[in-house]
Amino acid sequence: MSPDKPEYTVSSGNVFADLGLPQSEELLAKAALVHEIASIAKHRHMTQEETAHTLGTTQPKVSDLFAGRLEGFSMERLIRFLNALDRDVDIVVSQKPKSRKSATLKVTGKSAARSASSVRKHAGSNARQMAGGV
Repeated sequence: MSPDKPEYTVSSGNVFADLGLPQSEELLAKAALVHEIASIAKHRHMTQEETAHTLGTTQPKVSDLFAGRLEGFSMERLIRFLNALDRDVDIVVSQKPKSRKSATLKVTGKSAARSASSVRKHAGSNARQMAGGV
């Protein structure tokens, strides 16, 4: 490669898959849910302690969550957190297109698109950290 051009790899859209991590779609979905939770808390100007009280958990758990340490947080728990923040969560099941090899899991929401973009920006060690240090 020319010294004038930086080396890069085109992302698949899922940094966890690009890193070869197992359950990459679930990790990306969790990251999007966490981004929604953090965005709501930030928008409401909530401290981690206030967020913890609202979510029914502890401040250290909120700190872990906001730092992207996803281990210990199931999809179900993240959905309960969103409900505690007065957010509806809709789960829609649909037939995958025949043109795609396998079915996917995705999160859509007000902040979800930004979340996917944010996750891609912080690839590498941050993505490994979010995956639980894999």
